[in-house]
Amino acid sequence: MSRLDIVIVNFNGDGALEACLASLHDAPPRVPHTITVVDNRSTDESLRRARKRYPASPTLRYIELPENIGFARANNVAIRDTRSELILLLNSDTIAPQGQIDALVAALDRDPAAAVAGPRLVEFVREDQFVELSFGRMMTPFNELRQKFLGIVHDRRTPLLARYVDRLLARPGTPDWVSGACLLVRRADAEAVGLLDERFFMYTEDVDFCAAIRARGRRILFVPEAQIIHSRGLSRASAPAATQAHYRRSHIAFYEKHHPRWAPWLRRYLRLRGQLPSPLQ
Repeated sequence: MSRLDIVIVNFNGDGALEACLASLHDAPPRVPHTITVVDNRSTDESLRRARKRYPASPTLRYIELPENIGFARANNVAIRDTRSELILLLNSDTIAPQGQIDALVAALDRDPAAAVAGPRLVEFVREDQFVELSFGRMMTPFNELRQKFLGIVHDRRTPLLARYVDRLLARPGTPDWVSGACLLVRRADAEAVGLLDERFFMYTEDVDFCAAIRARGRRILFVPEAQIIHSRGLSRASAPAATQAHYRRSHIAFYEKHHPRWAPWLRRYLRLRGQLPSPLQ
């Protein structure tokens, strides 16, 4: 009996999807699990190559969608089609080393008041390891500026401030949100909030999802003892203009939902910068 459903949404994942499935195949989590790959009508060879190397089985399923319906909706398709107690949303551009998913599950098991757990996300560029600032406070204009500032000083290794961010990234905590690149959630909590909000095509859906769960009095965990490798930006690299437009639409939708007084100002700001996206048809 599966206790964990791992959901991987793929869109033009190139070799990343294969690498993600290879990590789960070669070093599978000890917790009984199934894997569901949802393909958002990729136009590259990623799905065909993944199917050839890792054929469908009782523990690995593929769902091919007729069109690209976005990250949130694609995850919801798989969640509604599975039954396990726990759900792991896992990006196709991630690699899960031995024992890391189990560490994430163990952290959630230790805290019955917690509904969501997210790991430390790391990226390797040549020989260097970079840790992603993959959690934070609820999105507001001030907190967005804070998050961007911390990210910049961390990436640039600004003295003192970078060390402060390093300490944040090494310390367990209860932030307002964790990244949807690797997000473990109890099914009961996910279903209680109506799953991911499908108005967000891609980006900010994880912050919104965590906000809905926290509104029910549940906690979000950042678990640095669990470490997942994340190669950021693959979708952005395959279609940078479209990705940027989707980000801006989700950004606006988030403020219209959570901070309606700020939404007109965000639109004006984006219009002045020439970044106001057209409505999604």
